[in-house]
Formats: sequence, C-alpha cells, structure tokens
Amino acid sequence: MPLLEVENLVVEFPTRRGTLTAVNDISLHIDEGEVLGVVGESGAGKSMTGAAIIGLLEPPGRVASGRILLEGERIDNLPYEKMRRIRGKRIGAIFQDPLTSLNPLYSVGRQLVETIQTHTDLSPTQARARAIELLTEVGIPAPERRVDQYPHQFSGGMRQRVVIALALCVNPRLIIADEPTTALDVSIQAQIIALLKRLCREHGTAVMLVTHDMGVIAETADRVAVMYAGRIAEIGPVREVIKNAKHPYTHGLMGSIPSIGHDSERLEQIPGSMPRLTDIPTGCAFNPRCPHAFDKCRTVRPDLLPIEDSWTACWLYDGEEGRNKEASKKLVAETKADAVLEGNNG
Repeated sequence: MPLLEVENLVVEFPTRRGTLTAVNDISLHIDEGEVLGVVGESGAGKSMTGAAIIGLLEPPGRVASGRILLEGERIDNLPYEKMRRIRGKRIGAIFQDPLTSLNPLYSVGRQLVETIQTHTDLSPTQARARAIELLTEVGIPAPERRVDQYPHQFSGGMRQRVVIALALCVNPRLIIADEPTTALDVSIQAQIIALLKRLCREHGTAVMLVTHDMGVIAETADRVAVMYAGRIAEIGPVREVIKNAKHPYTHGLMGSIPSIGHDSERLEQIPGSMPRLTDIPTGCAFNPRCPHAFDKCRTVRPDLLPIEDSWTACWLYDGEEGRNKEASKKLVAETKADAVLEGNNG
C-alpha cells in the first residue's frame, strides 16, 4: 500500500464569475521513503495540490471531489481539529520562505519545544533535549547555544534548516516541501537537497517536493510528476522522464535548461504562457503552445496513457493518428536531458 494516495483530486475556487478549477482530476501516489518531485510553471497547480494534501487550502478554495488517503486512511474530509493533529505529527511541511514559517517573537528552541509538546507527552526538559538533537541532525552548529536564539539571528540557509527541524519534530511519515530551496543560493541549495535525501534514507520519510527547478528534481527525486494547467502532463521515474521526455511540455522544460559542455547561442523556449484558470483551452490545455498539436488535441482532453515506464497525457501516443512514432522519435532526438542528468550527478 502506498503511503499517500491521491485519487481524482479536484480543487475549486468559487468566485462571482463562476467556479475556477485550480487542480483538475489528478491522481498520484508516494511510497514510503520515496521522493516524488512535482514540477511545472507558476500556476500549474503544484502548490495547490500540496496545500490540499496537508489541509491548508486558503478559503474559498476547497476540495470539490476526489480522495486523499494517508496510510489507507482518508484525510481530505476530516474535521479541522482532527486534521490539525495529523498535520505536524504524521505530515510535516517545509515552505519556500522560512521567515513565514517561523515566529520572529519566539526563539527557535521555544517553537521547536511547543511543536514537540503539542504532539507528544514529553516533559519540557525532554522536549528541549529533543529540540537540540533535531538542530544537530539538520546541521546547525553549536545547537546548545543557538537553540535560544531568534530567527533573525540565523542566515537564510540556517533558517531553512530550522524549518526542516520543525517539520521533523515527531518523525512524520510524509513531508510536503514547497519550493524549499528557491530562496537560497546555489551552494546552500545543494546542502538542503543533500539533507532531505539523507533524512528520507535514514527515517523512511516520504517527500512530495514541489519545485519549478528541474535541476533540483534530477538531483533529488525518485519519480517526477510534470503538471500543466491543473493536470498531470507526465509522470514516471525521474531518469526516464528527464532523459526520454514524452510530453511536448516536458520536452520544452528540458530544452530551457542550460547544459555544461553544450554550446548554443540561445536556450529553447516554450512559446506563449500558462493559460489563466478562466481561459483553459478546450481539449489538451497545452495545444496552443504545442508544435505537434493536431485536430484531436484541440477538441478532446487526453488522459494519462502508459508509455514505456511512464504515463503521458498526450494524443501523440494514442496510436490513432499514425504519426505518434515519428513525433516521439523527434522529441527524444531533440532532448538535452542527458547533459542535465550528468551535470547534476557530476
């Protein structure tokens, strides 16, 4: 049984002009100890999916349909207080800006101790010892001294380590990490990525890693889900998706990444922009930007189809048009993903 199962999730926002669908019928799962990367442009629905899983959708946003199961237990329809007990104890969260996750008026030690005591029966002394242990585990130097310092006394990278310590307070089964490295410089990003990978390996914690950075995905994730306009365009093992991208959108993301050792005057780009929620095209949402779109793409929305080791929502692989093999070969031939993987593993 997967640790987390998301089945046909739909997230809606009622407005005066009608109902906007931010996440449209997505299904995915995460196994124990696995890192699932969720990638896509801004507005793709990545963060909204994570917020729905952890029960932190901003009103009037709501889960309109579908199910979210944690270790076989449905959690999307729980009362607020019951979900609050699960959040922190069984599901942790790491957000993009650590300053929004930490209270500037309290020392980091007090915040860790309060979180630990909320979900355990430890005494204040035991909780403080656990807080120091956590700071040590996430690589904070001199934790016995720094436990009494305030967030503003930490650098950005150290604050993010404190946030990770908060997420790990009571050994959650799942962590939702929403752009955890975006606000950090590259060297600190690498440290945070290494830390997350080690924690997954040592604790068996599953991670849903939401990001727009394919380099972070290539380095960290076991599988990757590529989202576009509220739906999953492609999902599969990270090496398969990056090295052998099936969906034209995934291929476009690969082409936009600079590669060491490959000379080119300009990076490839995907023409146009992500559609607004009020103006999602009929058929495949990517069809106005897709160089391979044909009539069916403009009228019928594709579901995920199994292609080799991954799943792809693209009519090019349906086999009905007699052109899928040639188009898929062209996508594979043009991809620069080998260099992306080599650059991140080097």
